[in-house]
Amino acid sequence: MNGVTEKYPEVDVVIPVYKPGKELLGLLQKLQKQTNPVNRIIIINTEKVFFDENKYMISPGIEVYHISREEFDHAATRRMGMDKSSAKYVLFMTMDAVPKDKYLVERLAEGFKGRNTAVAYARQLPKKGCRLIERFSREYNYPADDMYKTAEDINRLGIKTFFCSDVCAMYDREVFQKLGGFTERAIFNEDMVYAAKAVDAGYGIMYCARAMVRHSHNYGCIEQFRRNFDLGVSQTEHPEVFGRVSSESEGIRLVRKTAAYLCRKGHWYELPYLALVSASKYLGYRMGRRYEKLSRRRILRYTNNRYYWKM
Repeated sequence: MNGVTEKYPEVDVVIPVYKPGKELLGLLQKLQKQTNPVNRIIIINTEKVFFDENKYMISPGIEVYHISREEFDHAATRRMGMDKSSAKYVLFMTMDAVPKDKYLVERLAEGFKGRNTAVAYARQLPKKGCRLIERFSREYNYPADDMYKTAEDINRLGIKTFFCSDVCAMYDREVFQKLGGFTERAIFNEDMVYAAKAVDAGYGIMYCARAMVRHSHNYGCIEQFRRNFDLGVSQTEHPEVFGRVSSESEGIRLVRKTAAYLCRKGHWYELPYLALVSASKYLGYRMGRRYEKLSRRRILRYTNNRYYWKM
């Protein structure tokens, strides 16, 4: 890669991938052009057969490690990438998040200056063709202003205090190791569970609004149900985080604001779809919260991560 200069801190990037496409190539190319040079790009690929090294090995600084589908885990796979790094900061990204410009790494690194920051995460902008409902969700969860969140904000922000997304988030590697990193296994929410641990230890979570990536999905009702089922499972598995702050009120607030947004935009005809997809999310979430009462057959039918239950 471009190496490290005295002006900029050393940053490694870790990207878990599965059946990568052209977006990964675009991501790798954008990472090579960052103002804060990237030291190494560590790709953890699931299933070697799906990875074309001739296509993606475009720089000597790119390293690829292959795992099986059964070995993939949201927490363990990222921990594997972190363990392979010796950089000051480690930037986790997903393969479908593409930097908006050349300042992404630099602006995330700035989130650690003069602050007791454990992790800094980026703003997610909707992609071209993103549905209006999803577009508003991005605006709601990723506003235009920076925010530094600590334990003092829990009463004011509730669950949003711990909000953080490994779609694009930079970690202080030393703090990560000091706090024990991610849990050993995670079906979902490894980023928020770690953020809560960091906040409880006296660190802050930095939202860097000027660090931007393009990332969004037009998920249907079934996919939303399954994702929120896994979300509910993760919250039940971590009562130390989600037992003290409610996420349901935040979800209701988002639905109400989305409905108002659609009406303002003259897209009132999308309200029935909003109701349907919101019901799918809530039903999936509630089923996930009570997964311990479900049969294994039903769990495997509802989950988005069947291999998590086979380990």
